[in-house]
Amino acid sequence: MAIKFWLRRLFSHIDLPLVGMLLVLMALSSAVVYSASGSSMDKLLSQFVNMGVALTAMLLMTLLPPQRLMQFALPIYVLGVVLLVGVAAAGDVVNGARRWLNLGVTRIQPSELMRLGVPLMLAWYLHTRQEVMAHRDFALAAVLLLIPVGLILKQPDLGTAMLISASGFYVLFLGGLSWRILAAGAVSLAAFTPIAWRYLLHDYQRQRVLTMLDPTSDPLGTGYHIIQATIAVGSGGLSGKGWLHGTQTHLDFLPEGSTDFIFAVFSEEFGLLGNIVLLLLYSGIIWRGLTLAVNASSLFGRLLSGSIVLTFFTYAFVNMGMVSGILPVVGVPLPLISYGGTSMVTVLVGFGIVMSVASHKKLVKT
Repeated sequence: MAIKFWLRRLFSHIDLPLVGMLLVLMALSSAVVYSASGSSMDKLLSQFVNMGVALTAMLLMTLLPPQRLMQFALPIYVLGVVLLVGVAAAGDVVNGARRWLNLGVTRIQPSELMRLGVPLMLAWYLHTRQEVMAHRDFALAAVLLLIPVGLILKQPDLGTAMLISASGFYVLFLGGLSWRILAAGAVSLAAFTPIAWRYLLHDYQRQRVLTMLDPTSDPLGTGYHIIQATIAVGSGGLSGKGWLHGTQTHLDFLPEGSTDFIFAVFSEEFGLLGNIVLLLLYSGIIWRGLTLAVNASSLFGRLLSGSIVLTFFTYAFVNMGMVSGILPVVGVPLPLISYGGTSMVTVLVGFGIVMSVASHKKLVKT
């Protein structure tokens, strides 16, 4: 009886259309990871473990009431900032970047925590100020966003900093940030771009932008990834070369085929038709997620859910743009397709939060 009770309670918090599309996307991930890894059963089994952990985390998150999430917002944000300061002070340097913090028993990357910590904090803050919201509240929210983004930029990790900036911006935008302020911010950003290019970006970051504009300038060096990826995408044609028959992948021309450049593997093997199916799946997930966000019963729920879904869109857009050569290479995985556990857990925990907000209609005002 107890098992039936908990199963009934669990399924009452699950949105079946959303979960169904997520599972289809993960099934595609299994097929593409297996092909991209050279038919490695070890990697496939490891991906299954990642999926199991991520799905379990998502299901558990659906049971967590939104008011509990609100209580966790400030502690998670403060913990994340403290850990980022710890990285800046005594983090491990890997490949020239100081992004990891050694805790003795394990090593963590605190910036991953802020992928959810930042929108959670901003949604909570704007929710508490909804009755008297003014421009100064948005200004303080922007400061709360810039603190972790600045610490992540210092590591340096431009890709993660930009994505966390996007997640925070979505909260501010959905919270009602004035169009005048948005326009002024866009103009200021455009004016600041030359200064950032000259004094803030590292040499390798500037090189990534220049390589995107002309990959053939260094075809065997910095341009190699983009050139091989675009060849793979284009050679798929209408229907693709078939599963396990992608030549760019299996002849080892395509680097990072199971992670950052897995979209190129998918495109080569399943072609334009496969890409259309993939885009329809992503569009369906985004549409369903935004529908749940709009129908949330509180400002906190709408802001947090909307930010999570739009950030998911941003991840997919950036990865596909990167692989297609229209955006610089920034090391962003294709959500729920690329091999790896951290990204998958983060994405599914986010959708667990979206379903929690949608299923818990009564939100205690705090």
